[in-house]
Amino acid sequence: MWGLLLALPATAQTAATRTGSVERGRAVYQAECAMCHHPDRHMDGPRHRGVLGRRAGALKDYDYSPALRSSRVLWTRATLKAWLEDPEALIPGQLMDVRLESAQDREDVVAYLATLRDPARTPPR
Repeated sequence: MWGLLLALPATAQTAATRTGSVERGRAVYQAECAMCHHPDRHMDGPRHRGVLGRRAGALKDYDYSPALRSSRVLWTRATLKAWLEDPEALIPGQLMDVRLESAQDREDVVAYLATLRDPARTPPR
């Protein structure tokens, strides 16, 4: 696949790399996020199933920081990417100290998170 990307013209490469890869996102999630997060259970961080479309700090059974609990942020693809780039810039006073430096890693992780639908509600498209 990477050989194909290298063979594309520069403008096509840019468009291709803007699309998140669920498979790559799962791998980045395992390497960078799974030490504190799990799709279905709380760990040091809250569970991620159903995160897309949920308000930050909204799970009743997780003890969020005051900054997240009082946040008005709705987790959309854009806000998740901003969070993964710089959590403190998005929600000052939050406690997560992990950032994903690569824009492609952020795209891919968000693509993966979008697959973690909560069957109890219909996620936004």
